[in-house]
Amino acid sequence: MKKNINILPATGKLGILTPGMGAVATTLVAGVYAIQRGLGKPIGSLTQMGTIRLGKRTDKRVPFIKDFVPLTDLEDLVFGGWDIFEDNMYEAAIKASVLDNGTLDKIRLELENIKPMPAVFDKDYVKRLNGTFIKKGKTKMDLAQQIREDICNFKTTNRLDRLVMIWCGSTEVYIERSPAHQSLDAFEKGLEENDPAISPSMIYAYAALQEGVPYANGAPNLTVDIPAMIELAKEKKVPISGKDFKTGQTLMKTILAPGFKARMLGVSGWFSTNILGNRDGEVLDDPMSFKSKEVSKLGVLEYILQPQLYPDLYKDFYHKVRINYYPPRGDNKEGWDNIDIFGWLGYPMQVKVDFLCRDSILAAPLVLDLALFMDLAARAGMSGIQEWLSFYYKSPMVAEGLYPEHDLFIQLKKLKNTLRHLKGEDLITHLGLEYYE
Repeated sequence: MKKNINILPATGKLGILTPGMGAVATTLVAGVYAIQRGLGKPIGSLTQMGTIRLGKRTDKRVPFIKDFVPLTDLEDLVFGGWDIFEDNMYEAAIKASVLDNGTLDKIRLELENIKPMPAVFDKDYVKRLNGTFIKKGKTKMDLAQQIREDICNFKTTNRLDRLVMIWCGSTEVYIERSPAHQSLDAFEKGLEENDPAISPSMIYAYAALQEGVPYANGAPNLTVDIPAMIELAKEKKVPISGKDFKTGQTLMKTILAPGFKARMLGVSGWFSTNILGNRDGEVLDDPMSFKSKEVSKLGVLEYILQPQLYPDLYKDFYHKVRINYYPPRGDNKEGWDNIDIFGWLGYPMQVKVDFLCRDSILAAPLVLDLALFMDLAARAGMSGIQEWLSFYYKSPMVAEGLYPEHDLFIQLKKLKNTLRHLKGEDLITHLGLEYYE
């Protein structure tokens, strides 16, 4: 057993700030209040329902994760954020139509008390939305300063000990790295000069990091995965992670693809299409926003299957992704996958998947886990990229020169081994030969 890493205790209140207070954020907040009232259980949350094995199987030490590492209790969470519409959280949750009105009415007062702050918004980056509750400023640096003031005021008003920020807003248009992203000095110059390469999500991230607030990116936006933000995170000793919550179709891919590869089954093609009717679906109906999502979703199979290592099985496999806006479906996304595989002697087979999921129901527990784990990382002195949280993302951030690990099961082992490492426990390799010696 190794020496414990010093982790500051999770005392006092933790504020969770979300740029974007739509379907995902309201489902998270309403869900936490419902759980506190005994109206439901935190299904899908690793921090609340997951266990972790310690030592040998024969030791029978399997505590809950929340009892193993010092995580903030749900009773000590305080919620806030920004939105481009002025609706309070109850009104926003009713419009999102994810949770039933009966549940929402039981926690109505708590939700009505959470009102958004005016958002940083620019229609050039999310073309299908028209924001009505937005900040004004001569420069993007002015807007960043306003966000920093919001963060400080929120912390003071609510008497908070710590904060985390989780992006729950819409997918921005596709942006490639530019000179403004290459260093902190260049980025700050870009803020002053209103550089178009700096999107609203980057303004939030810059403000958060300057205030020492951990930042997690739940969308495929180019936000903290640029040299300037990584530099700032290291300078301020703040954790960052991202990007794009792994919920529906990509979750299925990171479960199925490792299975095909483990059994050395070939894949000749994987066609994926989605229908989605919520605000996210509307935003993704814009080609440039869809491109951001497409890039995030397409990279998964390439890294899991590793065609360069297994050319007989995966060379030139065809991968297509489509997302279609279909308003009647609302938040209840449907993902269809046709997978053409082949086996012994090259004989073809097929797998069909029809995943009728609820996008925000899958995303809400991820936001909760990320908030609690990012806060844990900050208290443990872990700054910069938190690769151990890849489990939650479609397109995980990694250090320069590394490829991201997309296999869900390897990601989970990495996450749990990181927790064991923090607490001075032996890492688990699953070798197991000692049982038979």
